[in-house]
Amino acid sequence: MDLAEEIHLLSKKFPKEEFYNLTGQSNRSADSIALNIAEGSISQTNPEQHRFLGYAIRSIAELVTCLYKAKRRKYITQEEFDINYKECFDLMNMTIGFKKNMN
Repeated sequence: MDLAEEIHLLSKKFPKEEFYNLTGQSNRSADSIALNIAEGSISQTNPEQHRFLGYAIRSIAELVTCLYKAKRRKYITQEEFDINYKECFDLMNMTIGFKKNMN
């Protein structure tokens, strides 16, 4: 959830013409991470939990792509990219590890 709040603040720096594009996509993918983890946590079956964790992992990958696009378009600095990329990288590794250990 902290990552989504950080992305929300970061995306406010994007130009207005990106509001319905990269800004919205960045926020949706960041929010989707926590929402899918939460939805999977209340599932009664292991396959369903795995499915929602898979959705969360794909949302992290999507957010990383948004960060790369924002950096290439010079909407964020290299430092902002590095900090948020590391957060995504760490969260992805934790989520993958959690998913593997559920068996």
